[in-house]
Amino acid sequence: MAGVRGLSLLLALWLPVVSASEAGTVIRINKAILNYVSEFGKVPFQEALKINDEHFLDQSSDVLPSVRVRSPPPIVQGKGLSLGEAVTLSLSRELGPQNGQPGGGVSPCLRAASQRSPQNPARLVTPALGPPGLGLAARLARELATASPHRRLLQPGFPCRPACCRIQVLEAHVSRLGLKFLPDFGIRLWASANFTVKVSCIPESLELSLPVKLLSDLRVTQSSIGTPKISISTFFPYFGQATVLDDNKNLSPALLSMVQKDIKAIFNNKLSLNVANLVDDININMGTIIGLNNLSPESQICYYVMSEPNITSDSISMNLNAVLFLLGKPVMLPHDGPHLELPEPENNKDAMATLTLSQNLFDAILMLLQKAGAFNMDITGQLKSEDNPLNTSALSQFIPEMAEQFPEPKPVVLRVRMTVTPVAVFQNNSITVRLQPLVEVLATSSNSAFQSLFSLNVVVNLSLQLSVSRAKLYATTSVVGDVFLVVASSNVGSVNLDHMQTLMNTVFQKSLLDHINALLGHGISLPTMVNLHYVNTDVQIREHYVQISSGLSYHP
Repeated sequence: MAGVRGLSLLLALWLPVVSASEAGTVIRINKAILNYVSEFGKVPFQEALKINDEHFLDQSSDVLPSVRVRSPPPIVQGKGLSLGEAVTLSLSRELGPQNGQPGGGVSPCLRAASQRSPQNPARLVTPALGPPGLGLAARLARELATASPHRRLLQPGFPCRPACCRIQVLEAHVSRLGLKFLPDFGIRLWASANFTVKVSCIPESLELSLPVKLLSDLRVTQSSIGTPKISISTFFPYFGQATVLDDNKNLSPALLSMVQKDIKAIFNNKLSLNVANLVDDININMGTIIGLNNLSPESQICYYVMSEPNITSDSISMNLNAVLFLLGKPVMLPHDGPHLELPEPENNKDAMATLTLSQNLFDAILMLLQKAGAFNMDITGQLKSEDNPLNTSALSQFIPEMAEQFPEPKPVVLRVRMTVTPVAVFQNNSITVRLQPLVEVLATSSNSAFQSLFSLNVVVNLSLQLSVSRAKLYATTSVVGDVFLVVASSNVGSVNLDHMQTLMNTVFQKSLLDHINALLGHGISLPTMVNLHYVNTDVQIREHYVQISSGLSYHP
């Protein structure tokens, strides 16, 4: 998470500067996702509800500090002490001898929580305790030393709490999880869960089944670093009637009510804390939306939320801006883009998410790749190849002066440099990208230096076909129409463009398409969280924007 925090600081410094230039994106999470999250989220929500602490109750119904058994055990004065030894030591110091035994022995509650050593049945074998554990043991021992060891939890007619109880949550099972959007607010969550609770008392124990219904309203907002943020507005657990799982155990209703009251006191605090921890984890995952993703080795892109989410009963939509980086520095876009309104989904109303990418975003990415030099390339041929047209001998057939300058065949290089920013033209169902590179034709001289022969201004139109895989937008290209050529300069006299056109169609086009398709094959990262993928996508190209209707799939 250190990388996310570092990027968050960077964005906090730069957002006031770059926000004036929009590469607009709108993402809408539709109601169709709620059923998926409700089903997929049962397991992580169930894990979040688990209460792993052990709780002890004394006669006054107070919940004593939770005890967690950890390994390796703490050391007291360089030597590990068992719980029984710790209690004996504490009692001998604070209570004095009783019945001829130092410390008066060990209380029934502590004995119930211990195991006897098979080598020495008289010795209690329990986890070693540090100073905090000694204090707890002493408190338990002092308060329980006078308790009757003969009080039975299951004995009818005794509606009083046992001397000491240990409460453990053995299992949490979520049978139902539901979600719905709350207009202008966020999300309402409700769940039905059942907890299996073990109550260990003196001298017996039992297991209870406790049904709980949970209701929580979650507010969805924009965080200070431009990510979505969820916060808990309200959280209410509603407890049902606990039942004893063992039919052979007869527990009085009054005592069951007392035990259930104690359990509720523990659950009220722990459940809200556990759900809050789960929400924190979700916010951390949503924070990965601002992560940097490579467009090329020198350029990156990230997204941030521009304003508060728009929430209706059917969807949550967010306006996002793309921030582009070149060599680690944000790139200022040359113009402001218009505010992008998300149109209604077409032909796929059951999509979980609808993502709209403005033409401004595509123009900004093309500009970034051009500034990074990603479109530049050199086209060479093998001199000894029989069908190689990239040599001075082949070119001299339609450029007579080259035969005089190069009596011996020399390799020729086409140096392609994108000096003008590519332009994307959006129409219904099609995107055309116009490239205007400068192609310089060079030959190697006797000292291996390059000699400029002539240069051409080239115009070529490419058609983009879009697709989505996982969390990236991919594009493949094909040439549309003819390649237009104009001589920019020449050191070899007149250049026959008709013959040069043939050369460009056979050599230049193929090399250009291979290079551009390899570049776009890296993909453009779409707004998403870590491990969240777009699936079953439908890409529609409209005037000034691209709309992607998609399902979502989480892969932890």
